[in-house]
Amino acid sequence: MIAAPALLVLAIMAPATGVVLAFAFGGRAAEWIAIATTVAGAAIAAGIAATLWSTGLPLRYVIGDWAPPLGIALRADGLSAIMLLTSAVVMGAVVLFARETFAQRPGAPETRTPLIFWTMLMGVWAGLNAVWLAGDLFTLYVALELLTFSAVPLVSLEGKPETLVAALRYMLFALVGSVLYLLGCALLYGGYGTLDLELLAHAVRAEPVTVLAAALMTAGLAAKTALFPLHLWLPPAHAGAPAAASALLSALVVKGSFILIVRLWFDALPGVAGAGAATLLAAMGAAAIICGSIVALRQARLKLMIAYSTVAQIGYLFFLFPLAGAAGHWSRIAWTGGMMQLVAHAVAKAAMFLAAGLIGEALGHDRIAGFAGLGRALPVVMLAFGLAGMSLMGLPPSGGFVAKAMLLTASVGEGQWWWAVVILIGGLLAAGYTFRVLAPALAGGPVPLVAPIPRSRQAIVLGLAVCALLLGLVPLRPSQLLEVGRPVAMAVSR
Repeated sequence: MIAAPALLVLAIMAPATGVVLAFAFGGRAAEWIAIATTVAGAAIAAGIAATLWSTGLPLRYVIGDWAPPLGIALRADGLSAIMLLTSAVVMGAVVLFARETFAQRPGAPETRTPLIFWTMLMGVWAGLNAVWLAGDLFTLYVALELLTFSAVPLVSLEGKPETLVAALRYMLFALVGSVLYLLGCALLYGGYGTLDLELLAHAVRAEPVTVLAAALMTAGLAAKTALFPLHLWLPPAHAGAPAAASALLSALVVKGSFILIVRLWFDALPGVAGAGAATLLAAMGAAAIICGSIVALRQARLKLMIAYSTVAQIGYLFFLFPLAGAAGHWSRIAWTGGMMQLVAHAVAKAAMFLAAGLIGEALGHDRIAGFAGLGRALPVVMLAFGLAGMSLMGLPPSGGFVAKAMLLTASVGEGQWWWAVVILIGGLLAAGYTFRVLAPALAGGPVPLVAPIPRSRQAIVLGLAVCALLLGLVPLRPSQLLEVGRPVAMAVSR
């Protein structure tokens, strides 16, 4: 029987091994290797979550028996468990969805695109799991680079000039963000002699070098997260990417760098960034909600509309910093609400992008003006799109409703009512761009389709949308699982 801490290593090694096996056996085997990896990864994630739930204690694994600061430790807390499960659900749906597009046809010559897709998909998963589990800032950097360099090829799979430009723009933003992050790491290591999250939390002081390091690292990670106004790479990357790649990018990849900001602010450097810095991040999030939603309303193409919606929905996550940074009950409500927003957005946005992919295949385009009658031609797909849109709007019963209700409650309870106003306005704007798609689709007779859409692929999209809806059954109170391993320093203002 595998010891529970060893599951942390397996969570990273399973998809990493899949990458190696895919290169070794070629594109015809890569699809099945990815499917097997998905099953193994889901079982490992469930095992880690079950262990944390039953024991109420975080898991820790010291690699090579060399304890930090000399060695590297992996650590799983409640947040790690939630993100591992979310990654497993979204990855499983994407793998099943992508089989139709990236399968090697029997008897046909082997092509390069399927091998690249399946290999990079497993590379993305390995990078994500390493982000969720790494226990020091440098290992987190390595994990984030693995994630970035696996995601960039997915953006440019079609090889068109516009997709290559979008991929290069993405890489440029990511590299600038990496440089800023590394500069901050160097400053922290020079000042404290360690980059381990737990050791730093006990050693850091709110001195100029620490504040500078935090500012550099946060700015770099905000660029990778596509926080407004550093979001310029994200919409073009979505526009030409395959639907499966867009789903991964929006649902999971941008969340990796956001989780690093959370680890930095709450785990490694608690109390270093003051209330002013937290308010600045939340203000950028508020601007993202308003501006991203307005631009989404003006888009003519469905994928671009969903991409700008991602810019807007990311903004809600940054309300976590001023609302969860203080001690007390409202802080715990905000913490749970912020993480619920992250999970609800992941599954809802994955459903939306996969739905957009099916619509594009069925119609031969994704121009919203040509959607008249689509609801009769693809009722399951449009139902899935509508359910996912409910979560983005924050309508009950959905995960988005629970998340936004908790953030609203925390903002009013802490006396920061202005964030509540932005949340309400954002919900109305989300309703605007969602109904802008649904209104023409539900009018008129069935539109002629240029390609049939298998029911199995429609069921996958609907399954993700239903997951976003079922998250609304989560009680409106602090999550016990999310509290596992939460550092005391998170709720203490230095």
